Amino acid sequence: MMGSSPTYVQAQNLKTLIDSRSADVEDRVIEWRRHIHQNPELSNREYKTAEYITEHLTELGLDVQTGVAHTGVVAILEGAAPGPVVALRADMDALPVTERTPVSFKSTAIGEYQGNQVGVMHACGHDTHVAILMGVAEILTEFKSELKGTVKFIFQPAEEGAPKGEEGGAELMVKEGVLNNPDVDAIFGLHISDATPVGMITYKEGGIMASSNSFQITVKGKQAHGSAPWSGVDPIVTSAQIINNLQTIISRNMELTNEAAVVTIGQIHGGVRSNIIPEEVFMEGTIRALNNDMRDAIFERIKTIATKTAEANNAAAEVVISNGYPITFNDPELTQAMVPTLKETAGENMVVTMPAITGAEDFSFFQQQIPGLYFFLGGLPAGGTPAGHHTPDFYIDESGLELGVRSLSHLVVDYFESAAN
Repeated sequence: MMGSSPTYVQAQNLKTLIDSRSADVEDRVIEWRRHIHQNPELSNREYKTAEYITEHLTELGLDVQTGVAHTGVVAILEGAAPGPVVALRADMDALPVTERTPVSFKSTAIGEYQGNQVGVMHACGHDTHVAILMGVAEILTEFKSELKGTVKFIFQPAEEGAPKGEEGGAELMVKEGVLNNPDVDAIFGLHISDATPVGMITYKEGGIMASSNSFQITVKGKQAHGSAPWSGVDPIVTSAQIINNLQTIISRNMELTNEAAVVTIGQIHGGVRSNIIPEEVFMEGTIRALNNDMRDAIFERIKTIATKTAEANNAAAEVVISNGYPITFNDPELTQAMVPTLKETAGENMVVTMPAITGAEDFSFFQQQIPGLYFFLGGLPAGGTPAGHHTPDFYIDESGLELGVRSLSHLVVDYFESAAN
């Protein structure tokens, strides 16, 4: 990839030193992860998490900015030599999930979500992302005299979505200029996976995670007594037909040999008792797509099917499609250039391509602005069975974190060297 120039030799030596320091700092990374796990905070409420991160970055002597997109923390490390600017991102927020794992550092935290008191848990591994990036910051700061560029560490709030009525996450960070001053040339991010064995890295060039949009349909009929449906217009029967008809969008309208897509109804509300046909029914769902043209076509089909099905029943339907997350798209050129680094770090056979998944990631907002590479880091113990992300039993083998530290650190070094060459 880089030949045998003096700069390549220097990069190899630096990566060897990084590997040694990664092993040394592993216990601290695990300690940081456990602290954050025991003290989880919901989206846009990551106050103590931000303080914990800020204290560490300040002790390293970095230029630290707080309060970015509400609770985000950004730190800048300038290497000894000029060069490109690379951003590394970790998300900080937890989920409204009550933990039931048997670990000694289990979360017992309580928070408020949509007006309700809920258990709070790092049920998606964001605590590991933060700890890994804290470790990377420590190691790269130690070797800043060898770096040929600038590193921007982005600790991002609200990846899981801002509370209703609030802005947040990567979208707000971009709006506030996190990719500027200095201008970022490329960004790297990772996500721990409870289904991928420890020691493995998986990736995909192009669309790796789907876009995500929610939609709401309100079906309006005419209220009537349940014993005389002919005297009204039944929005419940109409809604049932709409739901069934929506399923034909994916099965009959989308060319699924190109990319996957999903339309799901997640909730439906209507009526108050058995013998009253209500005036109105509300339903809400999610749209996932890995192709922007397919996504736009789905939008139009939902509107057409809902309104025309309602019209056929003498009812009316209003459709609202909300803004969501774009496709998480790994820049092909950047991915091809950096995968050799991942293979060198984890082992040739331990880095494999993966199929796209229909989960979503707001890392995609960064990738809309600059080239980015997002990959998955193994967290499944040998012989283990994944519990699933966003579940009360979500579990990560912490022995996988050290590879995360080395991977992000090596990506920075090799990106700088490729630019220098």
